[in-house]
Amino acid sequence: MVVIRLAVPGDAAALAALAERTFLDTFAAENTPSDMAEYVARSYSPAHQARELADPALTTLVAVGPAEELMAYAQLRDGAAPASVTGPAPVELWRFYIDGAYHGQGLAQQLMAVLEAAGRRGAATLFLGVWERNGRAQAFYRKCGFVDVGAHIFMLGSDRQTDRLMARPLVGAGAA
Repeated sequence: MVVIRLAVPGDAAALAALAERTFLDTFAAENTPSDMAEYVARSYSPAHQARELADPALTTLVAVGPAEELMAYAQLRDGAAPASVTGPAPVELWRFYIDGAYHGQGLAQQLMAVLEAAGRRGAATLFLGVWERNGRAQAFYRKCGFVDVGAHIFMLGSDRQTDRLMARPLVGAGAA
């Protein structure tokens, strides 16, 4: 049985390992080793993950399997939305990754519990950036009700990449 729950400080090391592994699995084949190494070193150390878990501007959900292993995670991040995200009370779905060993088992759909978590943060709009070359992720997000609303630049090491911006309303969330 899979449990989706808020991450806790004790998850930092396992979350760092999962985050690094899923990022590398998703993007390493199409990017330079140096750009990947720079980004991973900056973003996924256990200390960095501990800081993120303590940051009130972030909400991290983890999917935990029967052996208490982390199988997937999603992170919401407060902050200014890009101009092309025009819905009210936006929050960003900053990260959403499933360990490759669990692809095809419906886990991504379960992790969309992030929609309710965003509503609890007061959001009425959820947006994300997804690499323009990641068609699989774009198709999943479209299936979940996201629509393309523009683009922005994502720096991977020294490489300027284009992310598609996608957004969707959170029905009944964030509104009085």
